[in-house]
Amino acid sequence: MPVLEQVLEKNPENVKFAFKNYPLRNHKFAMKAAIAALAAGSEGKFWEFHDELYKNYNKLSDQKIREIALGLGFDQAEFEKRMSDPKIAAMIRQDLQDGAKAGVRGTPTIFINGRRLKNRSLQGFQAAIDRELQRLGKKAGN
Repeated sequence: MPVLEQVLEKNPENVKFAFKNYPLRNHKFAMKAAIAALAAGSEGKFWEFHDELYKNYNKLSDQKIREIALGLGFDQAEFEKRMSDPKIAAMIRQDLQDGAKAGVRGTPTIFINGRRLKNRSLQGFQAAIDRELQRLGKKAGN
């Protein structure tokens, strides 16, 4: 099980996961992939699309994005229409601005209550979560 899933399972009452886009400029298809995932999200399939993108990160192309969309049951014309929605581009621009303000330099970057997490092992996550809970006067499991 991926570390993030383990963290969420272990801390269901204390951890909220928020995903922000930060498509890197040096990755030719990062922006298009982010747009496609958010377009899929408009139909409740963000995470499925996201996971397929990451499985195929080294094979991304317009064709691969179309294949993923078709594989998830999207009508090609409708999906392309969703991808051109200016609201999606605006969301990504805002995420990029927020990330730049927070000091994001690459992906993935993880923050816990605004503090960058350096040790992304399960133990590193839990130690940071426990420190934040203690700082907030809460106990783990509450």
